[in-house]
Amino acid sequence: MLELDDVTVRFGETVAVDDVSLSLDEGQVLAVLGPSGCGKSTLLRAVAGLEVLTAGSVRWRGRDLRGVPTHKRGFALMFQDGQLFAHASVADNIAYPLRLRGVAGAARGRRVDELLELVGLPGYGDRRTPTLSGGEQQRVALARSLAADPGLLLLDEPLSALDRSLRERLAGDLREILVETGTTAVLVTHDHDEAFTIADRMAVMLAGRVVQEGATADVWRVPATRAVADFIGYETFLEGEAARSVLGESVDGVAALRRRALRVVVDGSVSGVVQRAVAVSDAVHLEVEVPGVGTVSALGDDPGLEVGQEVRLGLDRSAVAMVPDGEPAAR
Repeated sequence: MLELDDVTVRFGETVAVDDVSLSLDEGQVLAVLGPSGCGKSTLLRAVAGLEVLTAGSVRWRGRDLRGVPTHKRGFALMFQDGQLFAHASVADNIAYPLRLRGVAGAARGRRVDELLELVGLPGYGDRRTPTLSGGEQQRVALARSLAADPGLLLLDEPLSALDRSLRERLAGDLREILVETGTTAVLVTHDHDEAFTIADRMAVMLAGRVVQEGATADVWRVPATRAVADFIGYETFLEGEAARSVLGESVDGVAALRRRALRVVVDGSVSGVVQRAVAVSDAVHLEVEVPGVGTVSALGDDPGLEVGQEVRLGLDRSAVAMVPDGEPAAR
């Protein structure tokens, strides 16, 4: 469906997108994941036709889109602020692309009702958008995007303006809606949990380049480099004797550990002293100094854990990945 071949976008001497090649099949959702300034939004805008390619090509269903204006590509865009019409009702916002397509009044009303049901807002048609919560506004924006019946839905950090609990809930809802409608979509985000929840495939972008791409679960479990591992949430990197002390075996390369890889337990095989303890909603985030190893990240369940306390840590191997050595973590 969508093919990007050697896409490059430059602004003067600055290379925002550097030789990116990606493909996406019909009905799949691709997350382009990366930190601020890595070029991911520029890449999305290039697909939409809002940025001119310096080199490379964007093809849709085999058709080269060079020179095709945004409004003739058959794509829909959804941004983090929704960009709803404040003076119009919810129903009028959703109906706007239907009017542009010449859908008749009765059919238009039925479709608006169907989309409101789909996004979990039945009966909201007469409401004014400024009276809605942030999450409700994004649901309306999604419904309006789907009303255009797009061949491709482009999502530019659509949940980033929401608080974390609402973002997590809407990410799950968005995934269900995209699957139910069979929508092909490209999601741009800096949140790896959001990407994991919503997308079938993930492309990690750093400094303008895609450094790893594949099935979301594969990228999550087997990061290709230490920089990728660091960005998607691996916090402790061990090699040599330090890795052997924690894992109980020698390793070839660098062992990358998520915070949940080490947890405080009574009979843990690794002992250390708490250097930092921060209570969060459902756990205690710890930094533990382990003799001969250094400082490692860990989790605890007891909010009474204090700096200076000796603890024992057990290992969850499902939260450990091996990455090549000789490369610093991205910071």
